[in-house]
Amino acid sequence: MRKVKPYLDYSNFGQEWLGDLPAHWKAVRTKLLFDLVCEPAPVGNSEELLSVYTALGVKPRKELEARGNKASSTDNYWRVEQGDIIVNKLLAWMGAIGISEYKGVTSPAYDILRHKENVNPYFYNYLFRNPIASREFKRHSRGIMDMRLRLYFTRFGDIKLPYPSIDEQNKIVEYLQFKLNRIDRFTRKKKQLIKLLNEQKAAIINQAVTKGIESNSRMKSSGIEWMGAIPEHWVVKRLKHITSIDSGYAFKSKYFNNDEGVPIVKIGNVQQDFSLEKCVKTTESISIPSVIVKKNDVLIALSGATTGKVCLVENDIDLAYLNQRVAKFNGNEFFYYVMSSELFKSNLLLKALGSAQENISTNDIKNLPVPYPSSKEQGLIVRYIKGELKQIKELILSIEKEITLTQEYKTTLIAEAVTGKIDVRDFQIPENQYEETYDDLEEELSLETEGEAEYQNEEIEE
Repeated sequence: MRKVKPYLDYSNFGQEWLGDLPAHWKAVRTKLLFDLVCEPAPVGNSEELLSVYTALGVKPRKELEARGNKASSTDNYWRVEQGDIIVNKLLAWMGAIGISEYKGVTSPAYDILRHKENVNPYFYNYLFRNPIASREFKRHSRGIMDMRLRLYFTRFGDIKLPYPSIDEQNKIVEYLQFKLNRIDRFTRKKKQLIKLLNEQKAAIINQAVTKGIESNSRMKSSGIEWMGAIPEHWVVKRLKHITSIDSGYAFKSKYFNNDEGVPIVKIGNVQQDFSLEKCVKTTESISIPSVIVKKNDVLIALSGATTGKVCLVENDIDLAYLNQRVAKFNGNEFFYYVMSSELFKSNLLLKALGSAQENISTNDIKNLPVPYPSSKEQGLIVRYIKGELKQIKELILSIEKEITLTQEYKTTLIAEAVTGKIDVRDFQIPENQYEETYDDLEEELSLETEGEAEYQNEEIEE
């Protein structure tokens, strides 16, 4: 059961987005808690360049240069002190606001808020980066459309925020840091488990398509490095001797739309969960049989970050076309698993060319050797792989659901703490805080998430 309770007395401070607050708290305008500071950095400075990101908060730009443009000069940028809140006026309503753990400079397009006396900026960082605040920021932003909304300090400064005493702010921050660290450790362990399960999936496929599923099979050298030894009764063939391989067509983008026409399978659609519903459509009329996608086609991405990625068309299709830089061959699930094996993909990528982005050609694919058991054995191997992967996929889905629920609980916990829905004044960090086991974390979070509704409905007795 949860160890925190609601406060005994609440009052309505007229802030619908916050709900009722503890009676001894206050609702205070932002501008009375933070100053808007505009301190230009000196010419020729070498300060750390900082940016604020929706998902990450405030980070040095050098850590994420691939995500943005590098400034040629930071002269007259705003100086930032550790503990300042950086606000991206344009994207604050999407969560681009956060506390800086660094001393540095940032773009003059941002607002810098510096906390006043008796204000813990970490308390307000938790509030500002929570969805309840994002919705309020959007309400106070101004612009003709969502992507042009701006939260100016003239509006932000008038938003009323919850204001407990500094001692209570500190206690809430201490509580949240402890609880969120535990949740993050729990989540990391869950993600690590998913990684291990995916590695297990890869190992099952690699083993089955190169060694078969009969443990007592006599082996022979395949003569192919990535393939290694294969069952003695198997042969090795090049793909061009098994099936024909066709590449897509350069459809004109001016005919693309989302409502009518024939679906076009582009590189981005080559996914495990392949679906025509995710494809753009074209009204362009062509008569090239080789670019028509059919059931049992194996699709291969030929360029870009997804080079070598494959998917299998498992369902019947009325009509769909293959776009350029995607190839296909009509095969079966066995050769789909061969081509999706890590061993095969590693060999395939060795043939990728291009400095800006990797590329492979249909000729490269046609000449790649693959293991070739009998049709009957191919079917047995496919059934074995599907059976093994089914259990793993179900377990991964279950873990992913746990992670999602845990993140939802984390968001709710923060909102409850910073708006006074739970009283953490008596919270004490356990002496053995770093000694909990994985099961301890799992049990605690399970109890707290399952008990959420019951706890929220609990009547408070005077």
